[in-house]
Amino acid sequence: MTMGKRVSLAGIRTDGWLERIAEGTPSYRQICDVIGESFFAFSIIVGARITSLDVDRRNADHTIIEFALGGTEGAVDAEPQRLTLPDFRRRLVIALISQHDETPKVVPGESDVDATQDFIGVRFVLLAPLFGYRLDELVLDEGPAKIRFTGPSGLETVPLDAFRTRLRGHVREELEHASNNQQGAIDLARVDDVEAAASRGDWSTVVATVGSWAGPLSVFIRTPEGQMLPVEARTLLARALAILGTAYVRLGQRDLADEVFRVGIQYAPEGSSSADCFLRFGSALVDDGRHGEAIALLRRAQGYGAPAAAVLPTLAKAFAERGRHVAALACLDRAAALGLPSSELQATQAVVEKAIGPVAGAWRIFVRSGGKTNPG
Repeated sequence: MTMGKRVSLAGIRTDGWLERIAEGTPSYRQICDVIGESFFAFSIIVGARITSLDVDRRNADHTIIEFALGGTEGAVDAEPQRLTLPDFRRRLVIALISQHDETPKVVPGESDVDATQDFIGVRFVLLAPLFGYRLDELVLDEGPAKIRFTGPSGLETVPLDAFRTRLRGHVREELEHASNNQQGAIDLARVDDVEAAASRGDWSTVVATVGSWAGPLSVFIRTPEGQMLPVEARTLLARALAILGTAYVRLGQRDLADEVFRVGIQYAPEGSSSADCFLRFGSALVDDGRHGEAIALLRRAQGYGAPAAAVLPTLAKAFAERGRHVAALACLDRAAALGLPSSELQATQAVVEKAIGPVAGAWRIFVRSGGKTNPG
């Protein structure tokens, strides 16, 4: 090929295409939490339209994906297909890496977007930004066509075929990574990542990182190996599951939160780890209006040494909502004595004082006197 020609790729770049789809797809995060963001992108590239997800939270390998494949004219096959999550991912990857790549003989013009995309391969144009490559220029000098791009290693110029091979390699790596995760590998080093995401309020990242842990761990705890886990490992697992439960609460998935909290409590050693699990679970139940259940959990959190400043306002609210106003008042007074801001206690204080009226003052006098009554 002796053409001595260079074609700018600025007009065909697809940087940010997945992000734009995410903005216009309300169910984007939920789908990605199940199948993975990369595989959602792969499904779009190969024309697989996901129609339903039958999610198995205990074993992600049993999740069923129903989808329809687009035809050559954009039509959709009449019969939807159903595959398990691992098979669906493999199907997408095979479709992406097995297509024959014959470079068109027609050299694209500078402004011929369609011809330039066809010359490189539309799927490679879409894959490139997913893996951090910005396409800059097509180099049509003597010899095989080359492509100039800016990637993770900086500016490079490589043969077009080599660039395609590199992208196929990235696609295979995504499948290998997902397969390793699905085999139940639980990396305790990820707990630090989960805590960092929680501190930012990035609850979707928490779910994406450890959302697959709860199912396998609920089974593992019943095995001899699970019962013999060292305290350090149990503490980290309990911490991760407690944060995951909170993430599900924040994302409105209450049923999943309950399940995850219960698993976390089974792993938590006695002490601060148990206190954290019970406190998070009890607080979630208060938010959900399940005050009776919450009281027992919050009191257990107290028993395991949870900070009084963290427990008392929530426990007071739960007592008040259950009509146990004297118990609520005791919690409020203790919280106030610790110096908690009155704004945190004000709403519950108003409910309690309205319910018991003057008794509140008599109660405080009784407490301050050490439980002595005035015989007069």
